Amino acid sequence: MKDKLKIDIVSDVVCPWCTVGYKHLQKAIEDLNIEDQIEIEWQPFELNPHMPEEGQDLTEHITQKYGSTPEQQKVSRQRLVDAGNNVGFTFDYFDGMRVVNTFNAHVLLEYAKQFGKQTELKMRLTTAFFSERKDVSKEDVLKQALLDVGLNAEEALAKLKDDDARFEVQRNKQYWQNLGVRSVPTVVFNRKEAVTGAQPIEVFKSILKEFTQPKAIKA
Repeated sequence: MKDKLKIDIVSDVVCPWCTVGYKHLQKAIEDLNIEDQIEIEWQPFELNPHMPEEGQDLTEHITQKYGSTPEQQKVSRQRLVDAGNNVGFTFDYFDGMRVVNTFNAHVLLEYAKQFGKQTELKMRLTTAFFSERKDVSKEDVLKQALLDVGLNAEEALAKLKDDDARFEVQRNKQYWQNLGVRSVPTVVFNRKEAVTGAQPIEVFKSILKEFTQPKAIKA
């Protein structure tokens, strides 16, 4: 049996372009009808690793981090809303929206991996944050997300206080940073080829074909 194509997606649950990029990748996989040939694993990246527990106002945060004016931010958010609409995802930006710490979410995504529920939980958390105005750093929101995807919430939440589980996430984060990952999404194919950003569907198709279709034999 042919080995599956391993795709690592380095991402954060509050990264909007990660969602758009994943949706493009998903569509490319579906169009090529190769779902059974693909194995996806989500890898941790924190856009704001030092974000305090109370979070920060989104507009204030983007202004501080990138120097963007409120007008520039409005334009870029509309771009995201449109990109989301094109892939069937709702980005609901609102006054008072806050950036939050996502480390605990990454601990739970690592837990979900052993049950084959990583992608499901990732999208549930992303939807909670961007579409449902929920704070994905809060334990009650995390608990509901776990329940929604059919995971043992009590067992999973215990991992948040488990030093080994927390260290594993830090170790994974460091691994990808050491490889040079500085922006997300970064999509890595069989640990051989990588692309960054929300690439168009056709770009993903081209790479997927390279890895999944038999090579032509030269005469």
